[in-house]
Amino acid sequence: MKKNIKTFAVIGAVIIVLILLVIPKLKSSDDKPAARGFGAAGSLPVKVHITKYEALDNKVLTTGTVLANEEVELKSEVPGKITELLFKEGSYVNKGDLLVKINDADLQAQLQSAKSRLELQKDTEYRQKQLLEKEAISQEDYDMTANQLQVNQAEVELIKAQIAKTEIRAPFGGIIGLKNVSEGSFVTNSTVIASLQNINPIKIDFSIPERYSAMVNVGDEINFSITGNNKKYVARVYAIEPKIDPVTRTLQLRALCSNTGREILPGSFANIELVLKKIEDAILIPSEALIPDLKGQKVFIYRSGKATPQEVGTGIRTDISVQLTSGINEGDTIITSGMLQLRPGAPVTISEFE
Repeated sequence: MKKNIKTFAVIGAVIIVLILLVIPKLKSSDDKPAARGFGAAGSLPVKVHITKYEALDNKVLTTGTVLANEEVELKSEVPGKITELLFKEGSYVNKGDLLVKINDADLQAQLQSAKSRLELQKDTEYRQKQLLEKEAISQEDYDMTANQLQVNQAEVELIKAQIAKTEIRAPFGGIIGLKNVSEGSFVTNSTVIASLQNINPIKIDFSIPERYSAMVNVGDEINFSITGNNKKYVARVYAIEPKIDPVTRTLQLRALCSNTGREILPGSFANIELVLKKIEDAILIPSEALIPDLKGQKVFIYRSGKATPQEVGTGIRTDISVQLTSGINEGDTIITSGMLQLRPGAPVTISEFE
C-alpha cells in the first residue's frame, strides 16, 4: 500500500513539472500578435514589383532547317554506259559545264546518216525548184520534195536532241558532291550519279504558330544559330506559305541568308529568333506574380497595406516575365511572393522591392 502511494506521488510530481514547463510557452505563444510567417503587426511580409513602361521585343523562338539555295540530283535521261566523268568531287562547277558523258556511238552514226540524206534532199529540192520555175515539173512534185526536205531536217534535229540527252550538264553553278558511279558504269534514269548544290545564299525553312500569322511580313529579320557553331547569323524572310497547315496549325516561312564563306551547310538544324515588332510601352511583371483564376488570370496589388486582387489580361511571355495588356497601370505595386498565403484584403508589409 505504501509502495503504491509513493508511485502515485512520483507520477503526480512529474505531471506538475510538465505543466509548469508548458504553461509559460503557451502564454508566450498567446502573447504573440502574429501567426507563423507573419510580421509583428499580424501582416504577411511580401516582395513587390512596381510597374513601369518598358521596351519589349515581340520575339518568336522556333526551330528550322537549312536548305541549299538550289539542289539537284544528277541523273541520266537515257540508260547507257558512262564514257566520261568530267567533274571532281567537292569542286565548284559553272552553269552549263559538261559533267558526265554517256556512250552515244550509235546515235552519232545515225546522225551522220541523217545528215547525208538531208544534204541529198537539199540538192534534189534545189534542182526541182529550178525545174518548177521553167514549168518542167508540176507544183505537186516540187511540194513533195520540199516536204521530204523538212522531214529530213526534223530527223537530224531529233537525233541531235537524243545525243544531248547523253550529256549531263550543270543546270546552275554550285558544288558537286560525292560521286556514286565510275567511268564504265551502266546507269539508268533512276541512278543518282552525284548531287549538285548551290549554297550561297542558303535558305532557312521554319514555322510559327498560327496566332502570329498576321504579324509577320516579307522582309522581316530573323536571327539564327546552327548546332556546333555559336555564331549568330541574320537572314530575311522572302517567302510565306499562303495557307495555315491544318494539321500542325502553323505557318511556313522561308528566309535567305548570305553564305559567302560556306560556313553553313544544308541540312543543319537551326535555332531561330523571329522579331515581329518592338513594343515601346509594355508593362512587365515577374512570372511568379501571375495567378491562374477561374475567370482567367489575376495578380495581387499592394494598396494601403492590404492585398487587393485584380484581374488582368496577358500578352507576350518570356522566360522570367509576362506582359500585362489590361487591368494594371504604370506605377502599381504588384505583390510577387507569398502567393499561396495571400487572401483578398489580407494585411501585408513590404519586405523587399524587386
